Amino acid sequence: MKKFYLLFSLLLPLSNANAALVEHDFTAILGVFNASSTKFTYELTPKNYAIRSEVKTAGVFDTLYPFKAVYSTTGKIKQQDFETTSYKYQSQSRFTKRTKELVYNDKGEPIYRLSSKNDESKRVEITPDVDNKDTTDLQTVFAKLAKQYNEFKFCDSRMEVFDGKRRFDVIFKDEGQDTLTKNEYSSFEGPAAKCSMYIDKLNSKDDDLMWELTSQHPVYFWIMEDKESKMPFIAHILVEDTPLGRLDVYTKNITVKDK
Repeated sequence: MKKFYLLFSLLLPLSNANAALVEHDFTAILGVFNASSTKFTYELTPKNYAIRSEVKTAGVFDTLYPFKAVYSTTGKIKQQDFETTSYKYQSQSRFTKRTKELVYNDKGEPIYRLSSKNDESKRVEITPDVDNKDTTDLQTVFAKLAKQYNEFKFCDSRMEVFDGKRRFDVIFKDEGQDTLTKNEYSSFEGPAAKCSMYIDKLNSKDDDLMWELTSQHPVYFWIMEDKESKMPFIAHILVEDTPLGRLDVYTKNITVKDK
């Protein structure tokens, strides 16, 4: 289940390279449930980036499956390359508390991971592998997409990810132009660019249901432009089929803060 929240909480606002700080609020409707709320603090400058994602279940869904998590990534931007310097994750469900940290060397390569489950911790060395050389963490993928879309206005790309255990590819595709209408969850309406995201597991096996879901079905998302700041942002996310029904994630609010 935690991968489910991570993948949908990380479709980030697409900020301009010189916009210092963006706060972005989502609400997720899963089947009949108002399932969760997500808050971002997102920064992208010419030399550095930082992303913080906070996810928490809401309403009846919080009673059935209480869950909250924080994901934090920092990194450096070197010309067109994004180099992760830190990735940390912590979550709390009804009975389980988890943490995870990937530790990187000065080349942006993961060298070991630290993890814990209910205060039982372990450290695992990451064996150097040529296939992991140009990979990055999942949050950095969306920082790269933000920069690409801001510069070229298209989504098409394929990016390699290594999460400390396995390697997979995240594939983005342009799906044409569309028009969004406002509803009770979001006031944003107007023309939007439609894109899709797909996870290629690279033939790896996994018994996590939500991981299977996101590798077999595309995640659709719509990008709009803020009228005041002219900043592109993601207004709507859709997964048509999950075990609990259709998933819609709506943008409630975006705030741009200059530094």
